[in-house]
Amino acid sequence: MNIPVDLRYTKEHEWIKVEGDTAIVGVTEYAQKELGDIVFLEVETIGETLDSGEIFGTVEAVKTVSDLYLPASGEILEFNESLVSAPEQINQDPYGKGWIIKLKISDMAELDNLLDADAYGKLLGA
Repeated sequence: MNIPVDLRYTKEHEWIKVEGDTAIVGVTEYAQKELGDIVFLEVETIGETLDSGEIFGTVEAVKTVSDLYLPASGEILEFNESLVSAPEQINQDPYGKGWIIKLKISDMAELDNLLDADAYGKLLGA
């Protein structure tokens, strides 16, 4: 299981990569494997400011539909538009081309509540 050490993780299997006061958010390799083939993504929260733990979108796979939870509070700046025509990028490259949103973080201290790679690995039993 690929768990990059430079990211933070939620117990709901989202990851966040902080770059200054903005961040990139996606779902983990574990999440995409559990979901199966991803066929559709919906994010209608662009421009909205949401709290940590709030739902910012949904991902639809062959097996199920799952909510996406925000790892940190902030304003949703951008959606990865390439996922509209190629949602399978989440399955193929969840930590790269399969990123979902960009976020302007409003409270950096919230990041301390997230899991590091070791803690996330233990959550998965790895």
